[in-house]
Amino acid sequence: MSESKKVVLAFSGGLDTSFCVKYLSEDKGYEIYSVLVDTGGFSDEELKAIEARAYSLGVKKHATISKTQDYYQQCIKYLVFGNILKNNTYPLSVSAERIFQAIAAAEYAKEIGAEAIAHGSTGAGNDQVRFDMAFRIIMPEAEIITPIRDLRLSREAEIDYLKSKGVDQEWHKAAYSINKGLWGTSVGGKETLTSDKYLPESAFPTQVSKTEAERVTLQFEKGELVGINDTAYSPVEAIQKLAEIAAPFGIGRDIHVGDTIIGIKGRVGFEAAAPLVIIKAHHTLEKHVLSEQQLYWKEQLANWYGSLLHKGQFMEPVMRNIETFLADTQQHVTGKVHLTLAPYRFYVEGIESSYDLMSPVFGSYGEMNNAWTGDDVRGFAKVASNQVMIYQKISELNQ
Repeated sequence: MSESKKVVLAFSGGLDTSFCVKYLSEDKGYEIYSVLVDTGGFSDEELKAIEARAYSLGVKKHATISKTQDYYQQCIKYLVFGNILKNNTYPLSVSAERIFQAIAAAEYAKEIGAEAIAHGSTGAGNDQVRFDMAFRIIMPEAEIITPIRDLRLSREAEIDYLKSKGVDQEWHKAAYSINKGLWGTSVGGKETLTSDKYLPESAFPTQVSKTEAERVTLQFEKGELVGINDTAYSPVEAIQKLAEIAAPFGIGRDIHVGDTIIGIKGRVGFEAAAPLVIIKAHHTLEKHVLSEQQLYWKEQLANWYGSLLHKGQFMEPVMRNIETFLADTQQHVTGKVHLTLAPYRFYVEGIESSYDLMSPVFGSYGEMNNAWTGDDVRGFAKVASNQVMIYQKISELNQ
């Protein structure tokens, strides 16, 4: 093995990637170029600490690439447009960001002329597929190295190895795997490895500190969140601000049970206050301003989009086609949505929009109409029921 062989490692600073640095550099002789791709989950202090950790472990060079704005513009906004929740529960917090991290790592490897790309995924989850696929699509000539997966290491074995290399870390913090991003935070631990346990309060990153209900108004412009309580924000800023407001209520916590790409069932806890509030508010606004057929076909294509994204197929060309459709449906999705936030729950009070199809000009549901007569409805009902009436009569004649 040549000591000068250049390997890019998708680095998070966690246990798995720390192991990869020591193992690949000291045991295998690789020259490690670590790269952290920020999709909205790190503070400046955390980024500096991770960079320092990378160098302390022995990397040749560490790079931090910010992809938060790209992540929103190229993915998150379509998750909002489609009101996408995997299995009606999970806002694809990790599923969505992982592919962006993988793409950025592969592009960096190509830029510096690396011969190989590595990641610290295990052989049991979805991330291994997402990273492998992105690496192969963007840089098919590069070798893909996956020490944790190939060696089939347990967390305990990784810790023992790192201790043998003199690595100092607060190992007790590894009890829960926390992954924070712009579109939510995943939480994995011993409770999510079985089917019968729920995560303890202490496992969630944001502790409940708000107890009094709070009214919030969200402003949407063509489907994008651009204001909160009459203050204008960019969409990314609005997501971050709403998380600050809603997360201390304990809103957006749950455990998702789903089918992994490799065919087994899996559970993951998450905290996603802003995504869940935004999607609920956006969907409510859409129900007021879009037609029945727009809502129907959006739901079909959005479910498909979310499923493909979850499976690491973000670069499949059909995804751009679906995005075009979803974006086109948002032309009238403009207005205000009023909500009440309370501990562990929230609800939508109502909406205001100049595109509201509940306009009293055409009538009030269950009360009166202004655009048709009783005879119009009788004729409509007769024609609409005609074929089923004929079917029933023919059935009776043949009994």
